[in-house]
Amino acid sequence: MNLFSALIPPDDVLDEVATALGAPEDGDFRWSRREHWHVTLGFYGEDEPGERGEWLAGRLAAAAAIDVRLEKAATFPGVLWLSVTGTGLHELAVKAGAEDEGRPYTAHLTLARFPRDRPRAASAWEERLAGFTSRTWTATEAVLIRSDREQGASSYRVIRSYELKRARA
Repeated sequence: MNLFSALIPPDDVLDEVATALGAPEDGDFRWSRREHWHVTLGFYGEDEPGERGEWLAGRLAAAAAIDVRLEKAATFPGVLWLSVTGTGLHELAVKAGAEDEGRPYTAHLTLARFPRDRPRAASAWEERLAGFTSRTWTATEAVLIRSDREQGASSYRVIRSYELKRARA
């Protein structure tokens, strides 16, 4: 079991991503399932859910809602992803522990994994999604997710949610 915190895009934004992808058929790619699409804020690995949930509640207690948008594709070694932008997103992720792993935070939504020994394998997808931009949505909730490996596949389950407060007019 691993734990991580995330923002989950609304269904209509996920529809935009699915439409842009079409029905991908590339044998070397392991495509992320739509129900797993999220923007990771912090990754905690194997951790005790109750303790991590309380820790995160304290860290996000005064966190504000943020406007977020998905944009063009890019890659890490072996990973195809969409970039994510939003004023305050980096700060929210740092509150959630994003940089506690000792590496800089890069907001993204993972689309697929591919062999690391084929670094240019995702080039066609990067080109295809170069002009992609979703609508902007307001993220009003962060979630703590439990990821379990079962029979070679991951299953995700939201175990706690945290309200991100809207600014008062």
